[in-house]
Amino acid sequence: MAAEVVRALDAPLDVIMVRKLGVPFQPEVAFGAIGEGGVRLINGATVRAAVLGERDCARVEKTERAELQRRLTSYRHGRERIALAGRTVVIVDDGIATGSPASVACKVAREHGAAQVILAVPVAAYQALAQLRHEADDVVCLSTPRHFSAVGQWYEDFSQVGDEEVAALLAEGARARPAAPAQASGQGPTPAGEVVVGAGGTALPGLLTVPEGAAGVVVFAHGSGSGSSRLSPRNRHVAEVLNRAGLATLLFDLLTPAEAHDRAKVFDIPLLALRLTQATGWLRAQLDVRICHFGASTGAAAALVAAAEPRSGIASIVSRGGRPDLAVSRLAAVRAPTSLIVGGADDPVLDLNRQAAARMRCEHRIGVVPGATHLFEEPGAPDAVADAALDWFTRHLAHPGAVPASPTKGDGGEGQAPGRA
Repeated sequence: MAAEVVRALDAPLDVIMVRKLGVPFQPEVAFGAIGEGGVRLINGATVRAAVLGERDCARVEKTERAELQRRLTSYRHGRERIALAGRTVVIVDDGIATGSPASVACKVAREHGAAQVILAVPVAAYQALAQLRHEADDVVCLSTPRHFSAVGQWYEDFSQVGDEEVAALLAEGARARPAAPAQASGQGPTPAGEVVVGAGGTALPGLLTVPEGAAGVVVFAHGSGSGSSRLSPRNRHVAEVLNRAGLATLLFDLLTPAEAHDRAKVFDIPLLALRLTQATGWLRAQLDVRICHFGASTGAAAALVAAAEPRSGIASIVSRGGRPDLAVSRLAAVRAPTSLIVGGADDPVLDLNRQAAARMRCEHRIGVVPGATHLFEEPGAPDAVADAALDWFTRHLAHPGAVPASPTKGDGGEGQAPGRA
């Protein structure tokens, strides 16, 4: 089925290996699934209902992991898997009953840096499909029957596709495989649009916009979640305002989609700061301009920790609804001029920003957007943030190290963030 979709789309074909973990005494009932790259999903409710112990689960997983590797070797015949970083990936399945294998397949694609994941199936159970809409960016399904017991009941011929046929189809797809998107280096034209950001050994999808003659570039250091990802409409609005003023922008997420579900990683400031430093180094190889950081949520703490390094070379920093208190041990070492923008109705975060500002020794200010809450969703709040950020960045790119004369925007000051007339 995937091969037919590939022929219609004129796209490359590869396989994402997933194995269902079946209950030992009833293998057709899945208590989870595993995928290549160590991805695994366990259904705790099924494990408890089947009264499975850790050893029971481990034995099944060991067997299925070995079979997964055997099939990969058989299917690919030594070929490297197709690089997914920065790409739109269409995952085709023959049908969905529980959704566990499809969910793991989506997670595998995310782990490998897919920019967008689309799940395409001919038939699925309604309940499973509803859950999978949270795993994929889009789901295409032709039929969700009211009475669904198994995928096979909707096929005239549901016999298994043999290993040899799978290997032959993949080999055919490999011969017609188009080149993967090139990662930019210091040579050749400056990348623009969708890019793959190199952060050490992690590939992270991003959006780079470079206006002609850009005087500087602003790197958006996002935390995670709907309020501060690279897809956030508020962050994109700020980027658009900066672009119209002639500043380049790079929006990317500090965590992979799979990592973003791990709350420990979301608040792992050293990890986030390292990723930001590595991504900034990658960007310096692309653009010979001064670099600023725009931090949101935990990304603001990461930006401050990264800027505290002696040779960071960051021109200035803006924090939107950030958590500078999470960088408390490094605040005194920050030298980049820093603007802390906080919503006037976001009392807990405003208090944390005031406490953090008291520890800073660099030029800094707190800009309060009256009436705004944490995500700045109120009318006029996004414009106020964009204007304040543009004012701060352009001021310090034009006059490095200068302390503004305004009493509400001076060193250590606090005032109302500028808005638009």
